[in-house]
Amino acid sequence: MKNRTSAFIIGGLFILALIGLFGSFTANPAGFIQKIAVFALIGLLIFFLVRRFSTSSPQKREQRAFLKAAKKSKKRLQQKSGETVSKSSTFGTLATIKKNKTKKKPPAHLTVIEGKKSKKKNRASF
Repeated sequence: MKNRTSAFIIGGLFILALIGLFGSFTANPAGFIQKIAVFALIGLLIFFLVRRFSTSSPQKREQRAFLKAAKKSKKRLQQKSGETVSKSSTFGTLATIKKNKTKKKPPAHLTVIEGKKSKKKNRASF
């Protein structure tokens, strides 16, 4: 019963709001659209300010730490190989494409189990 009364109250407020919006729109459509645009801009401004100045969550800190570690790892690998590759040359130049094609993949550490595939079953010996 308690949930029913709150549903009626919320439904009534929703209907009254729709009636008010419709009345405002029919009375002054340009003013109505202007008010909606102003409310949307203010809402977006508040959203971006809160997002900008809010304390960083642990997920954001972990993401930043991951990006920092990835950059360090990339620098370390470049120093080991002795080559410094610029950003422009890593994306689709002919030399890098040929280099990537000529690289051999390391062998997979898998073993093949030999079976009796060549022998046919004797179906008469069920």
